[in-house]
Amino acid sequence: MCDPLRQVTHCENIRLAEDGRSVIILDQTQLPNRTEYRALRTPEEMYEAIQLLRVRGAPAIGICAGYCMYVLARQMEERDYDAFAGRFHALKEYLNASRPTAVNLSWALGRMERVVTGHPGASVEELLPLLEAECKAIHREDIAMCRSISEHGLALLKDGDGILTHCNAGPLATSRYGTALGPLFLGKEKGMQFKVFADETRPLLQGARLTSYELQRAGIDVTLICDNMASIVMKNGWVQACLVGCDRVAANGDTANKIGTSGVAILAKHYGIPFYVLGPTSTIDLSCKSGDDIEIELRDGAEIREKFYAEPMALPEVKCYNPAFDVTDHSLITGIVTEKGVCYPPYTESLAALFR
Repeated sequence: MCDPLRQVTHCENIRLAEDGRSVIILDQTQLPNRTEYRALRTPEEMYEAIQLLRVRGAPAIGICAGYCMYVLARQMEERDYDAFAGRFHALKEYLNASRPTAVNLSWALGRMERVVTGHPGASVEELLPLLEAECKAIHREDIAMCRSISEHGLALLKDGDGILTHCNAGPLATSRYGTALGPLFLGKEKGMQFKVFADETRPLLQGARLTSYELQRAGIDVTLICDNMASIVMKNGWVQACLVGCDRVAANGDTANKIGTSGVAILAKHYGIPFYVLGPTSTIDLSCKSGDDIEIELRDGAEIREKFYAEPMALPEVKCYNPAFDVTDHSLITGIVTEKGVCYPPYTESLAALFR
């Protein structure tokens, strides 16, 4: 699929079918052992792909959502503007319910709907080309965003640094270089070397299945560790910076990311290691005052008991608590890296300044 570095950093994990009637995604639930693509045509297939993490990573979800709305718009039988706009809104709300925490989903869906609401009375024939242009713009802008975030992030690192990351925020989660992994891929292109420690990221193992896969295929020195090994790796002096992605950033700098991220931040603070969050400005939600206002997705406990095991590792009657995300307090974050630059505390000021 993506052997050399150039292919890894320019991996086509989401695209619009040539006939515009489906969205083609790389099914990330099958990696690293199988490379399978899926065509999403119906609202149910699209919802399922997002909800089950066949497509995942905040920017990638946004790109996928944009394409999905265009494909669905082409299928609508409604020709009257009001009926079309009403159906479009209903489908947008349906897809938005698939994952509540990642703001890129609602951001991209809202952006597509504004094309419709911004042209009241337009014919469907007039709206479809505008919707196609918008979803392609979302994808194109994400490519440029990834490059910019990678450059800003790389400026914070030194050749030979040890890096610890959690979950997956590479090309598979975005469009090109990625966010948290972007500086590593860009640094590799520039001849820099890093030693990366990838948390496996239980219970869905995005770090094991995806991060270590991308880095290994790119020829970047990567060591896979269990989540509970991060402390000893830091204590050994092997980590000079922690890089993680984000699914939503509150106005005060509190950040939601894959479950386990806050624990990494607490450890980094204890050992005096810089902890950086990397993500596009589209993940910043200034209407959300703090992490207390971020809805945390709860997932099926079977992911803890059974997933990836040949047989269950806990009794079926054992209760499970399975939040998909946690919130890292802003006081633990050294800097938030966006495509517009690096924000530092106080985040209520630096984040707001990005939108002035």
